[in-house]
Amino acid sequence: MSKCLISNNIRKLRFNHDEMTQQQLAEKTGVTRQTIMAIENGKYSPSLELAFRIARVFHAPLEEVFAYVSEEDSKQTDNKTL
Repeated sequence: MSKCLISNNIRKLRFNHDEMTQQQLAEKTGVTRQTIMAIENGKYSPSLELAFRIARVFHAPLEEVFAYVSEEDSKQTDNKTL
């Protein structure tokens, strides 16, 4: 079974929403700034509930904020860009 990765566009969405800080997003979603930082950096996968709360802050569908990609798909995409 291949490993799956959750990528996100949180940093870009924050920038496009009046350059929202990690702290501001954390306060709006009820978590710490460190949690937001870890999610943005791909070191932590949010719970489904938190993922929906983050998407709601940006008034965006979940798929616009997060993407679920298998490690195999990621490698195939990388090979195509070479």
